[in-house]
Amino acid sequence: MMNAESTSTTNPLKITFNGPAQHFTDAIPIGNGRLGAMVWGGVPSETLKLNEDTLWTGVPGDYTNPDAPKALSDVRSLVDSGQYAEATAASVKLFGHPADVYQLLGDIELEFDDSHLKYAEETYRRELDLNTATARVKYSVGNVEFTREHFSSNPDQVIVTKISGSESGSLSFSVSLDSLLDNHSYVNGNNQIIMEGRCPGKRIPPKANANDDPKGIQFSAILEIKISDDRGTISALEDKKLKVEGSDWAVLLLVASSSFDGPFINPSDSKKDPTSESMSALQSIRNLSYSDLYTRHLDDYQTLFHRVSIQLSRSLKDIVTDTCSEENIDTVPTAERVKSFQTDEDPSLVELLFQFGRYLLISSSRPGTQVANLQGIWNEDLSPTWDSAPHVNINLEMNYWQSLPCNLSECQEPLFDFLTYLSINGSKTAQVNYLASGWVIHHKTDIWAKSSADRGEVVWALWPMGGAWLCTHLWEHYNYTMDKDFLEKRAYPLLEGCASFLLDWLIEGHDGYLETNPSTSPEHEFIAPDGKLACVSYSSTMDMAIIREVFSAIISAAEVLEKTEDALVEKVLKSLPRLRPTKIAEDGSIMEWAQDFKDPEVHHRHLSHLFGLFPGHTITIEKNPDLCKAAEKTLQKRGEEGPGWSITWKTALWARLHDQEHAYRMVKRLFNLVDPEHEKHFEGGLYSNLFAAHPPFQIDANFGFTAAVAEMLVQSTLNDLYLLPALPWDKWSSGCVKGLKARGGETVSICWKDGDLHEVGIYSNYSNNDHDSFKTLHYRGTSVKVNLSAGKIYTFNRQLKCTNVHQSMV
Repeated sequence: MMNAESTSTTNPLKITFNGPAQHFTDAIPIGNGRLGAMVWGGVPSETLKLNEDTLWTGVPGDYTNPDAPKALSDVRSLVDSGQYAEATAASVKLFGHPADVYQLLGDIELEFDDSHLKYAEETYRRELDLNTATARVKYSVGNVEFTREHFSSNPDQVIVTKISGSESGSLSFSVSLDSLLDNHSYVNGNNQIIMEGRCPGKRIPPKANANDDPKGIQFSAILEIKISDDRGTISALEDKKLKVEGSDWAVLLLVASSSFDGPFINPSDSKKDPTSESMSALQSIRNLSYSDLYTRHLDDYQTLFHRVSIQLSRSLKDIVTDTCSEENIDTVPTAERVKSFQTDEDPSLVELLFQFGRYLLISSSRPGTQVANLQGIWNEDLSPTWDSAPHVNINLEMNYWQSLPCNLSECQEPLFDFLTYLSINGSKTAQVNYLASGWVIHHKTDIWAKSSADRGEVVWALWPMGGAWLCTHLWEHYNYTMDKDFLEKRAYPLLEGCASFLLDWLIEGHDGYLETNPSTSPEHEFIAPDGKLACVSYSSTMDMAIIREVFSAIISAAEVLEKTEDALVEKVLKSLPRLRPTKIAEDGSIMEWAQDFKDPEVHHRHLSHLFGLFPGHTITIEKNPDLCKAAEKTLQKRGEEGPGWSITWKTALWARLHDQEHAYRMVKRLFNLVDPEHEKHFEGGLYSNLFAAHPPFQIDANFGFTAAVAEMLVQSTLNDLYLLPALPWDKWSSGCVKGLKARGGETVSICWKDGDLHEVGIYSNYSNNDHDSFKTLHYRGTSVKVNLSAGKIYTFNRQLKCTNVHQSMV
């Protein structure tokens, strides 16, 4: 019988390489949520590119503009008179200052003796083991096999590297620590290197006079080396390097800290001492052996990672074959598997990419860390593309789509911490810039919780719906966890502030509707009736869909918390039916704007006007068949091409439409090996390390892929559970997925064989309620209503008949 609480996997979850990295996107990412590294795996010399998630340019900012209300009035007047191009041009007066920039920490550089130049290339192997969150490098020099293991420990907040040789006394190397940021490094004692430095206090550091640069975030990193007790020596070189000679093994410990003390404290006022904090972190693990550190790392990581397993096969026979051929899969470089996917369509590669998305979220977002940014936590540049900043018009949200259905709700906590900070700055922006109550943020933010519109192009910068979209994650968190305490204390106050702003932002408009003006559809332009190109109009479909979602959420939350008679809730109830409904255009697609403007770029990467279908819930197959048909037309019109995140969003949209064929076509499209030396903008795919490509590298598609595959396997509402709604039966005719979560708090496990459902396990767990719940199970046209009691595991057969119930041991 299926156990819905325990999971296992068959195929080896390893990303493999047969040579050192040549590019950043060939390297292996490791991380503990805060500290990250990219392992290149060089032989004569090795580089670990380091990141610490609080290293950003800048200082706390003023995100208000007292001139904005006049500019807003002018823009609204232009929109009302149909002068959309002129309104677009005038909207630049609503801009704020540009966001700050995510930085790097530095590099660990290892230099081995000259014998390593003659390593046997055929013995080289580099891998990331997702099961253990461990990067390994192996190769042989003569008769000596050298091994390196790397992991980033969350419980001990340290990056650990162990280097060993198979023959006693065979290990010799030098190590240094450096950074592109302003820094000073020096040897401390006989086995430490300390690096102290600072981030620029401005986005673009002044060149004329360094004194004009305010004090930015300070940082410290300490590298400590331990070697085998009875063999080998450590000595200092030039006060900047350490040299290990004749050792059996060496363990390198890297800790790092910064002076960042929250988004409202200026670095010049911070009382944090990064070097002292780093020393304390080292002191706390000084008595732990490598084995101790590794065991603690595994216990922490696998508690999260092992919650979900997935196995996909073309047939039942393949499951047996796959098990027998694990060794073969394990030795083929992953890049070659990506190349061949268009012909072999290997389901185990889908499993690998699915679990890689979960690995990356665990590695880049943990309680107490910053949110996963545009590159997670991994960055090698002082000026990364798009500042590596959280973008809130799809990217930051997509980063967290998987956290709830894929059983990683703890990894979402940084998002809610960040929302709290954003609401504080956003309330000032709302009050001063828009004369509105509540709080607002726009399309892009940073570690300082920037809330105002960015500086740049109106088509992307002017979008005050960022906070509202993020607030939908609050209600979703409650739906999946049924945590009433979270809803009351954390979610509801933020939802109230968001709804307050939206109520003030809405104005009386055309045809008796409440309108948003100005309004854009993220990053997309239209051709106005006068033939001019514009992006600013009123009541874009996405604006209305997001507001409808937030209003519905706060009404539902108020019902749970018995606040339905509050004045704010009553105002929301009156406003909700006055929102402009989603309309169908003449060509049968969903209209993107309030008017059926001509679209100059029908294959645009954003799917903003389909928000109500996914990730929203206001367009459903049962309630809105006409809109779903129009959504199909919209997806066909948009086409299949696009950056990685667009491909994965399309996958999820087709899944919501229960269209297995098109969902799988989009899955397949992402398996396109991207050459970092010959990238084509907006042609997404995967790099050799399975990082997703916009191009360039942008991590949201990795997270979005995992969420989209989960959506193909399980969909839910508080009352319904849809089993295998978009499973491509001809491609994955047999398989199992265990440990996915559903709205209502259930854990779901499903097995299917030879093109049909075999068994379903449901574990019902309510953290705040002991009462029973009713759920309707749906599978291929059959619907069965079941009663689920908290703390029990239910097993159902292919006819959805309950065959077993037993008490959970949890």
